[in-house]
Amino acid sequence: MTEADTLTLINELQSKIDKLPTKGTLKALEFRLDAILQANLDTFWLLVCAILVFLMQAGFMCLESGLSRNKNSINVALKNVTDFGIAVVTFWAFGFALMYGTSVMGLFGNRFYFFTTHVAGYQTYFVFQAMFVATAATIISGAVAERLKFLSYVIITFVTSGFLYPIVGHWAWAFNFDNPTEKFGWLGKMGYIDFAGASVVHSVGGWVALSVLLVIGNRTGRFREGAKKTFQGSNTPMAALGALILWFGWFGFNGGANGAMDLKVPLILINTFLSASFGLIFSSIMGVIILKKPEPLFMITGPLAGLVSITAGCAHVNPSEAILIGSIGGIVSGSTIVLLEKIKIDDVVSAIPVHLASGIWGTIAVAIFGNFEMMGIEKTRFEQLIIQLIGIASIGGFCFFSSFIIFKLINLVFPLRVSKIEEELGLNISEHNASTDTHELLEVLTKQAKSEDYSMRAPQDPFTDSGIIGTQYNVLMNRLEQSEKQKNKWKNRVSNEIKLAMNVQKRLMPNRDLTNYPIFGLNIPAREISGDFYDFYLHDDQVYFTLSDVSGKGVNAGMVMAKAITLFKIFARQKFKPNEILLEMNNDLKETNPSGTFITSIVGSYNLKTDVVEIANAGHQPAILRKENNFTEFPSSSTPLAVIKQKHADVYKLETFKLEGGRVYCFTGGFSECLDENKEEIGIDGVKELIKNHKNSSLKKELESATEEIRQKSLKKDYKEKGIKESSDILDDDLTIIGIGK
Repeated sequence: MTEADTLTLINELQSKIDKLPTKGTLKALEFRLDAILQANLDTFWLLVCAILVFLMQAGFMCLESGLSRNKNSINVALKNVTDFGIAVVTFWAFGFALMYGTSVMGLFGNRFYFFTTHVAGYQTYFVFQAMFVATAATIISGAVAERLKFLSYVIITFVTSGFLYPIVGHWAWAFNFDNPTEKFGWLGKMGYIDFAGASVVHSVGGWVALSVLLVIGNRTGRFREGAKKTFQGSNTPMAALGALILWFGWFGFNGGANGAMDLKVPLILINTFLSASFGLIFSSIMGVIILKKPEPLFMITGPLAGLVSITAGCAHVNPSEAILIGSIGGIVSGSTIVLLEKIKIDDVVSAIPVHLASGIWGTIAVAIFGNFEMMGIEKTRFEQLIIQLIGIASIGGFCFFSSFIIFKLINLVFPLRVSKIEEELGLNISEHNASTDTHELLEVLTKQAKSEDYSMRAPQDPFTDSGIIGTQYNVLMNRLEQSEKQKNKWKNRVSNEIKLAMNVQKRLMPNRDLTNYPIFGLNIPAREISGDFYDFYLHDDQVYFTLSDVSGKGVNAGMVMAKAITLFKIFARQKFKPNEILLEMNNDLKETNPSGTFITSIVGSYNLKTDVVEIANAGHQPAILRKENNFTEFPSSSTPLAVIKQKHADVYKLETFKLEGGRVYCFTGGFSECLDENKEEIGIDGVKELIKNHKNSSLKKELESATEEIRQKSLKKDYKEKGIKESSDILDDDLTIIGIGK
């Protein structure tokens, strides 16, 4: 290389060196690169937080569907999906414009309609705020669950996300995008602080939920006749999962509200999970104190109350203050749950205690615990507290009264609530025609119960719980069907035997003409076969009579009765004394009756010529002699028949007397044990009064009318206590009575 070439090369290198930047220029370039990197990092952080907030929608869906009854779970889940789409579309169309557009007197914005921009910062902020408005709307869903029409909820979501939330959001949060410290809204200018939306987001949802509840009322049966009825949620584990998902998403909710990824974020996240944890602890303790056990609702809502409470001041307090805020938030939420029960406001998922009550507390806590130096506030705590209260009152008043008036007017034209029948059926079916496998199984079982068609079978599926139950139910029904066939076979056999026994019993009862004898008897069986019996045996001028009550009822009692009647006739034919007849009947029945059945019995005779009556009583109720209106009782002094063998007839005391125009009555327990209007047995005195009231020259008419009164009283008791239709002739006990005398 020549010297000239070397000089040329040197000159070129020098020229290039002269063009390199100076030290100051390098620093400026480095600052610019740092700003670009920080802006990109902030954008990335805000978008990640927006995704976390979006995940909260899944948390709300799990929480609300888990705490709702199974017949409404699909409806609740679909509302959570739908409200997100409606809220985002409404916010994009005009909500963002009302909230962040050019301010009109600090009341609402007027720019960015149908939001479109090429500025990345605006786009990022829109995405994050769209998640916030969806959160405010979905809070309402759980509170009004199980009774609200789906279309009604769409209207509520539209009003909340397009009108209520953007306007109060403008009051508190509207700012100059080029200078974020410059506030546009009247609350923001006043110095109102709500870092991540304890009032702007959560209380808005709570206030609207409260107004809707007052318009549509409680679920049917929730507070019936002054008493509360707890409705069990469909899936408590799913509700607990929802709470955990919300807890996770809340890191994005509070962390993203910072608007940047800087050194404030770690403190925000620490305060967030500490407040939630202590909210859980203190709410759970409160549940144990009130209900004497760890109540799931208090445990699930506790951390959420702590999260809402710290939302307003998570960037402005230290961890110990966050702990205190969350602890009080759990207590505030638990107390509000109890309060709503007392004032009978039916909030299905306790959205009002968690989001409204805790949101109010969290907003107030900013003035009590907030680091004013960190917030750049020069006011006193009292002055800031007044500002916070003004914010709470203005946001609450505007949202509550506006929504109440709007929805009250809509409800007059278009009822927001489903009908009572649709509510009982469940909104899964009535609103969406969507069923669950459990509902299909219950539908088959209900239809089967109503139709009594036991050939019907349940749906089977080896891959679902209800399908497995249906399979096993069908196996059981197949076995029952076979068993029913066998049962019907034996039932027919027993029925034929009962009919035979009834015919035998009818033939054993007195059926001869007794017109010439001053005697009459009645027997009304409680079942097919009576356990009571009476009989007469005629000896020219002398009549033997008996009335007995066999322990138990049915076929066995009927067979014992047949044996006793046969024995009575054998010994009456031989003209034994009444006490001798009882002795023979007792000893024979004791030998031949292994079932343990016993008989209370009266045996007597009446001589038509001498007017003398002889009566012996074996453990039965007393026979009654009526002369005019005076009564004499002849009680038993011995055990019933077939209890123990006896050696002497004297065991059965023989009573002898003349009628002298009077009448003797013997009756069974169906008379004396009949209940009066006070549900007390009328007893022997009641039977005397009955006989006196139905006194008649005709013995037949007298006994028939008295027996009919007792029968009616017995039937009335059965109607009330057993719900039997009035046409039924079912009695509690057999009714048997005989009378002797002219």
